[in-house]
Amino acid sequence: MPEEALPFFVYGTLRSGGRNHAAHLAGRCADIRPAVLDGATLHDGPGYPYAVPDATPGRRIVGELITVRPGAYAGALAALDRLEDCRADETGLYVRRRLPVRTAAGELREAWVYFAGPVVESRLRERPEVIDSGDWADR
Repeated sequence: MPEEALPFFVYGTLRSGGRNHAAHLAGRCADIRPAVLDGATLHDGPGYPYAVPDATPGRRIVGELITVRPGAYAGALAALDRLEDCRADETGLYVRRRLPVRTAAGELREAWVYFAGPVVESRLRERPEVIDSGDWADR
């Protein structure tokens, strides 16, 4: 069964202007708007960021909500899953989760979010590399 065509919440190199946005999303986007993911902490990779769930009040990640054009969606999803090493058995660098994100206008929208995979999350919980602002651009 195909994945539901949700927008993507991106918070690092996939944001507009980022190197991976140019490589994997440019020309495929129908809409890009500022957004925030509540209940997560942003960690420095190094080199790229990881999102980790975090119930601490006020924890959030700043990013963008990207809606991909319908005809480009399947290709974009496959490209992003490859880029993020997102595997069906959840053993990759990232796992993809369906979560609500909040747009700058206050609207809640369901989106795909790439979180640190289990091995990476465990390492980050042991030795955190938190970006306190929640914004990769501010690291």
